[in-house]
Amino acid sequence: MGFGKRFQTLFEIASQWPWLLLVLASLPLVLAAFWLRIYPTRRWVAMIGISVVLSVAVVFFPSLLVILGLFDGLVIAVTAIDGLLLVITTRKMLGDGLTIERTVSRTSSLGVPLDCSLILRNHTQLRMRGDIRDDVPEYFVSEPTQHNLDLPPRLQLQLRRKLTPHRRGAFKLDRVDLKLFSPLGLWQRHINRSLHSQLNVFPDMKQLSDYALLARTDRLSLIGVRRTRRIGQDSDFERLRDYTRDDNYRHIDWRSTARRNKLTVRQFQSDQSQRLIFLLDCGRMMTNQRNGYSLLDHALNSILMMSYVALHQGDSVGMICFSDTIHAYLPPRGGASQMNRLLQAGFDQFPRMVESRYDQAFLYLNSHCKRRSLVTLTTNIVDEVNAEVVSDHLSNLTGTHLPLAVVLRDREMFDAADYPAEVLQTTNGQIATTSLDETKTYRAAAAAEMLVWREEVLSGLRHKGVLVVDAFPDELSAPMVNQYLQVKAQHLL
Repeated sequence: MGFGKRFQTLFEIASQWPWLLLVLASLPLVLAAFWLRIYPTRRWVAMIGISVVLSVAVVFFPSLLVILGLFDGLVIAVTAIDGLLLVITTRKMLGDGLTIERTVSRTSSLGVPLDCSLILRNHTQLRMRGDIRDDVPEYFVSEPTQHNLDLPPRLQLQLRRKLTPHRRGAFKLDRVDLKLFSPLGLWQRHINRSLHSQLNVFPDMKQLSDYALLARTDRLSLIGVRRTRRIGQDSDFERLRDYTRDDNYRHIDWRSTARRNKLTVRQFQSDQSQRLIFLLDCGRMMTNQRNGYSLLDHALNSILMMSYVALHQGDSVGMICFSDTIHAYLPPRGGASQMNRLLQAGFDQFPRMVESRYDQAFLYLNSHCKRRSLVTLTTNIVDEVNAEVVSDHLSNLTGTHLPLAVVLRDREMFDAADYPAEVLQTTNGQIATTSLDETKTYRAAAAAEMLVWREEVLSGLRHKGVLVVDAFPDELSAPMVNQYLQVKAQHLL
């Protein structure tokens, strides 16, 4: 009788506060979930929502209390079993139940997408479902960002994505993040697996292969490189070699061809003792952005293009990277291996918000490079102090070296100076102009004044015997190569 009264009392309490039954039923599951580090999904929340609706209905219809109790008991049983299966699955995965391999190239080019793939092998008897997200280094864009995971037992799955780097340098991919769902989808668990890969992002190397292809097919004009007529001709005989399709037929040695029964050409020795030294400014003047890349990125791409052409011409190429100190020095050398050294020396150089010490850079040049060279300084001119320092140091090189100033244009300034005015014709036939926007007119006037000052600085450099390349950052490669070919053609070194 006492037990019946107690049960009746509990029934009355449950009828008045039915949500207590829901709390008591859910509390152990919630505590166990946090202890096991698993979290409910929307399905679990939906089931709890149904229980809440039933609890509210019990307030008005106490007879539904039995149905609520049975439903809550079913929820507890199903969610407990589902959560236990998820814990077993993830524990096996943390062991040897799941192996992950990443396939990615160790080198890539700036702005060029590269393939990256994950190979997952399921060694368990359980099906793995969820989401997987591979590591994405800073300054990278992944497409897609994550994959849906549905891996049957004893099978493997390959997932592919595209990684696009937007900054040069050395990067690491350290881990793979997984979000696994329980068999009924009521629970989820987040785990990560350590998976290390090294990735070096170099400047745009595709332009080099494009140049080589166009050079073989005699179509360099497509990228703006002009064919320069050489003054005189190198006539020192070097050796005989087999004929290729790109050779001039007038250089065929017919006697050797008849003796060998194979087309043979005479190869003449060209000027191979010339040297090129690049001074790459890594200071605040090169921090501006253009098309998502800094001025230093554009300058480095153009330097590599010019170096590639010079090395194929038989010249030696070196480089000094500097800002407020000397960051890297690569002595001038020739050969195909020098291209790799240039890439390694420059791929991790970034613009710094410091004032560049041109005096240290040119002092370092004088102490390490005694022979006459084509010294190319790549920088930006924005104020009188900067312009005076650059002009003084480059003009002091004339006589010892052949200085070349590569000055980058600011496209926004040129666009502002080209701001149009509205042309009106008055009643008496005179032409008058009115501004479309007064603020932009003042901005255009200031930009025009800056450009006039800038042209005066460049003219002063030319009068002092300094060669000048003045171009926009994204159009710099062809003018630099043309200037180099002109120097070679005119034997200025």
